[in-house]
Amino acid sequence: MRIKLFMLGKTRRPELRSALDDYVKRISHTSPIEIEELRDAAAALKKLDAFRAATFVLLDAAGKSHDSESFAKWIAAERDRGTRELIFICGDADGFPDTLRERVRQKISLSPMTYSHELARVMLAEQLYRAFAILSGSPYPK
Repeated sequence: MRIKLFMLGKTRRPELRSALDDYVKRISHTSPIEIEELRDAAAALKKLDAFRAATFVLLDAAGKSHDSESFAKWIAAERDRGTRELIFICGDADGFPDTLRERVRQKISLSPMTYSHELARVMLAEQLYRAFAILSGSPYPK
């Protein structure tokens, strides 16, 4: 299963970009993964049309909450269901317009707390890495 992270806007803080890139590199040993920084929500909507076969997931505070174990099980269920491409859409400081929220059915929340969009990207990447570590039986999650 291929993972894509669609990021609205750029990750400008170098320390957060470095952490994000580190987790993406770690994940790439287990699953193909790529980051694509999009200009805005309109660009993300175009991507929905271009990747019709993919499963899209919006990072949204009102989305479903998972602990790390249940997130790993959800990833495994998507993989086992035959999902070829799982695309996470991470917002920018302005969040998402209603048009994008309506088009993407699956939504997950990283936390009920609010984080900067740049930090949320790193947190998503870490949780993806942790999920793959859990699924492979790696000692990392301990």
